[in-house]
Amino acid sequence: MQYRTLGRTGVQVSALALGAMNFGAIGRTTQEEATAMVDIALEAGINLIDTADMYGRGESEEMVGKAIAGRRDDIVLATKAGLPMGDERNHRGASRRWLVTELENSLRRLGVDHVDLYQIHRWDPATSDEETLSALTDLQRAGKIRHFGSSTFPAYRIVQGQWTAHERRLSRYVTEQPSYSILQRGIEAHVLPVTEEYGMGVLAWSPLASGWLSGAVRRGRSIATSRSRLRPEGFDLALPANQARLDAVERLAVLAEEAGLTLIQLALGFVTAHPAVTSALIGPRTRDHLDSQLAAADTVLPADVLDAIDAIVAPGTDLAAHEKHDTPPALLDPALRRR
Repeated sequence: MQYRTLGRTGVQVSALALGAMNFGAIGRTTQEEATAMVDIALEAGINLIDTADMYGRGESEEMVGKAIAGRRDDIVLATKAGLPMGDERNHRGASRRWLVTELENSLRRLGVDHVDLYQIHRWDPATSDEETLSALTDLQRAGKIRHFGSSTFPAYRIVQGQWTAHERRLSRYVTEQPSYSILQRGIEAHVLPVTEEYGMGVLAWSPLASGWLSGAVRRGRSIATSRSRLRPEGFDLALPANQARLDAVERLAVLAEEAGLTLIQLALGFVTAHPAVTSALIGPRTRDHLDSQLAAADTVLPADVLDAIDAIVAPGTDLAAHEKHDTPPALLDPALRRR
């Protein structure tokens, strides 16, 4: 296992990190299975576990807490808040009111007195940067979080957050957690240059592109992944974007075979090769999934393979731009771009 420094924090984390979104109802993973996967991941050298309050409405956090009991100090523990936790309108977002309340809920579910990294799951346009950063700074000074970061923020919001922290003399976001894979490379054009400029750690989620790069999605084969069950439109081959992804996957599979790698090794090796990326978040649903992904722990792609990937999916290109999660609200809501 390779280790990198998480931004400028001095904290050493593994190049592969364990994402716990599939623990519980989402992935139909039991506590016994989740604990076994945590055991295997830690034995393999993974030391960063990432979850979120809204994964199963707190179920993932509870399962992670039980799985790490008795070995908390050996783990860099990360969670997130901000996405809806119910129908109540104030049980979401990045206001001081909600973050203070929800952190206490997360600590209780995890069975710990602090988390190492607390992340804002999505930018909240209803809350000012100063409000959010001042709340996070106070929680940090209280010892309940060690560091804090952002997740899936547009590049301009990352810059704005850094500027506000500097101007208001508040602690700053030290990490960003964006979606990044061979098939979704748009952040290379804007987010990653910004995170490098500010010395931020980057935890890349969905490095297997929601299962497209797992080896389970191939031409002439019925598509059956956990993501296709939850979001079938993301795998509808009647859509041109999905056809483009399938074409790329077929070419990438040939490239991987020629390089003596699995498609998973190719995909994860690509993400961890970028100098701006600290860790790739793997999100296994089963022990077999975990084993196949851990096989990429020491994968280092040579320059000719990386060049071949560039020839299949150009740098800075999103093959499914409609699935981007950091689109400015005004592009989605016409009322926001009209007087």
